[in-house]
Amino acid sequence: MSRWGGWIRAGMLVSGLLFGGKEAQAQRTAAELLEAYRPKQADVEYETPPKSDWAKCKVEVEKTAKTHGYVVLGPEGQVLRRFVDTEDEDPNVDQFRYYQHGIEVYREIDTNNNNKVDQFRWLNLGGSRWGVDLNEDGRIDQWKSLSAAEASREAIRAMTAGDAAALQLLMVTAEDLKALGVLPALQQKILEQTAGAGTKAQAIVRKSAVLTPKSRWVRFDALMPSVIPADEGKAAQDLYVYENAIALVELGAPARPNAPVATSVVQIGEMIRVGEVWKLTQVPQPIEGENFVSSGGVLMQPLAAAAPVENLAVSPELQQLIDELQKLDQNPPQFGTATAAQLASYYQQRSKLLLKLVDLAPGAEEKANFLKQCVDGLAAAVQTDAYPNGLKDIQALEADLQKSRSPVLPYVMYRRIMSQYAVDMKAASPEKRTEIQQQWLERLSEFVGNYPAADDAPDAMWQVATAHEFSGKVEDAVQWYQRLTRQKSDPLAANKAAGAMRRLNLKGKPFVLSGQGLDGQPINTGAYRGKVLLVVYWATWSDLFKQDLPQLRALHQQYRSKGFEVLGVCLDIFPGSRQQQAAEVQKFIRESNVPWPQIFEPGGLDSPPAVQYGIISVPTLFLVDQKGDVLSRNSSVQELKDVLPKVLPK
Repeated sequence: MSRWGGWIRAGMLVSGLLFGGKEAQAQRTAAELLEAYRPKQADVEYETPPKSDWAKCKVEVEKTAKTHGYVVLGPEGQVLRRFVDTEDEDPNVDQFRYYQHGIEVYREIDTNNNNKVDQFRWLNLGGSRWGVDLNEDGRIDQWKSLSAAEASREAIRAMTAGDAAALQLLMVTAEDLKALGVLPALQQKILEQTAGAGTKAQAIVRKSAVLTPKSRWVRFDALMPSVIPADEGKAAQDLYVYENAIALVELGAPARPNAPVATSVVQIGEMIRVGEVWKLTQVPQPIEGENFVSSGGVLMQPLAAAAPVENLAVSPELQQLIDELQKLDQNPPQFGTATAAQLASYYQQRSKLLLKLVDLAPGAEEKANFLKQCVDGLAAAVQTDAYPNGLKDIQALEADLQKSRSPVLPYVMYRRIMSQYAVDMKAASPEKRTEIQQQWLERLSEFVGNYPAADDAPDAMWQVATAHEFSGKVEDAVQWYQRLTRQKSDPLAANKAAGAMRRLNLKGKPFVLSGQGLDGQPINTGAYRGKVLLVVYWATWSDLFKQDLPQLRALHQQYRSKGFEVLGVCLDIFPGSRQQQAAEVQKFIRESNVPWPQIFEPGGLDSPPAVQYGIISVPTLFLVDQKGDVLSRNSSVQELKDVLPKVLPK
């Protein structure tokens, strides 16, 4: 069934209500409408009465000179929803309005009357942002209106949800800066800050204790916006700018009852207005840790007093290369449809352009950024088998950096190690793979020893630890997990390592887990005391889980009457808000006929439920007895068939 199937069926119900002419029929469907219609975007605070009061709600037909539709009224007569057909030839509802305390706060609009929403507006107390869904897939593709405060809110939401596409939508683009007539030299500096926003955000969140899936935006804070006049020489028109905005975030539930909720600050940085939309000029950075360095904006910095404005322009050669790179990246070849030659040509061209940019870039930081982009692209191409010669290119770069003792050397070296491993494993015969893996582990260990402070050192330690665990060398794995917990540069990696040690020592100990269900309601394993509980960590991309699923369903059906329950923990990552991701999980649940409840927290293997036990693969099955203690920390279907008859009543 398509994701809009329920919407279309509901649309048929709408037509019946509007033109059936029977108030009794409308009253009977009020509860169904409250259940069926919910905002497709996250961050909508709207009123829905408790289900126990739905029978007191009613639906009334409304007609005006220009519109007709119906209104859903609450138990006290307050407006909850309005579904409106505006003045056009199509009789279908094209506006879906949601209310809070009788005031409209959010509206979904179908502008082309094809039964698919394509615009989303927050109104009144709900805000002022207005998003457009160009391909009608439920995701906002561009902003028509966005305040600075709401841009900061969307940025925090995108980063904590791991939604790189939503974050990129908030970043100022080359087209924006050109349209504003910003000085080319300033354009270059800003675009260096916004390049690879998703990758930068992922690296920031991975190391942050402030930006987690449980963090919540609270408030935007900044001094008054500034106007940079056109005659100052920075742009062809006046620029409206926030110099250094920040956002206050809550860090989740308090550590103990009645304790205040902890808060922290995230630097949003310099923001610029493009039409009716405020955009970011850098990736937000949590203000945490001893090594935090505040990032100043580009636009509010004074131009060099001693140099004429024209001398600050990017050289024609550099600007030409930047334009060529942007043009190349606008239409990359697609995996699955492009030929091997097309993929190789794309990565080769991209690498050459970036290396030329390294040569022409004016400063060390700019050179390093272009070089990292080059190596990241080559490593990705090698590991996906898109550019076979990419490994040689990385090795050549590493050799050059060795000679100059460049600070970028560890960055390049780590990607060479990972790329080398991918190439060697693909070419190896089965009997040689153990030897190749051992060589890889030795290289990683040596890397950690030589560069313990490198950004990639925690990931290298994680790779070694998990490889040992997969090989059954639990003691070696624990040693590396312990080492990883002691490093301070990557809190997420440290927490995952601590979770892995907790999991490896779990047999006979209490199993404790809580999280949100697909409907957002809390689920706690403590509620299953007195039952034998199987906790299944899984994902839709796991073929092993799909193979086990029919047998798990059969076991659940066979033993449920005797006190056997199953709880799923989904580790999928889908694009969009939590609500949109949960809808994708729910779709799989329906299609696969999975009868048990699910915990779902965005983040996949980096989500709180996965981090708590350092999950390294799916499916991972925990079998828990009636007292809540773990019988098995890595169960299998065959083990379940053997153990369940022994631990359940006859």
